[in-house]
Amino acid sequence: MNIEITRMTLDDVAEIAELEKKCFALPWSEKSLRDEMSNKLAVYIVAKDSGHCAGYAGFWNVSGEGGITNVAVLPEYRRRGVGSMLIAKMIKIALDLKLEILTLEVRKSNTAAQGLYIKYGFDIIGERKRYYSDNGEDAWIKTKKLADNEE
Repeated sequence: MNIEITRMTLDDVAEIAELEKKCFALPWSEKSLRDEMSNKLAVYIVAKDSGHCAGYAGFWNVSGEGGITNVAVLPEYRRRGVGSMLIAKMIKIALDLKLEILTLEVRKSNTAAQGLYIKYGFDIIGERKRYYSDNGEDAWIKTKKLADNEE
């Protein structure tokens, strides 16, 4: 495994749309992903293994805050450090952009993702009842305050 983290480009969209189908009950469409590429608030990165997409993540930069939209890793790459690499890179980009906070929602049942977010200092600040439209599951709202001295 030779993972490289790069900025997402339009060339990545079709492969990421396929990744979405393997990772989520309600995947983003290729059109939605393409639209994100022209969204001036959006920052997306891709984890590539030998040129193929193993995962991706992104956030919106709004008023000094980063709202994480997606973090997805192909099942065969999970528990191999790819999610950690994506989160670490997003934190670095957020710090470079001088953002104050990163925020996300995570399914209450997704203990693997929650463990990853805890590792990187995300704290639960609340919950969203019936947040997920596919099954009505609740979500935890998690945030990470960013400081100038972090790497």
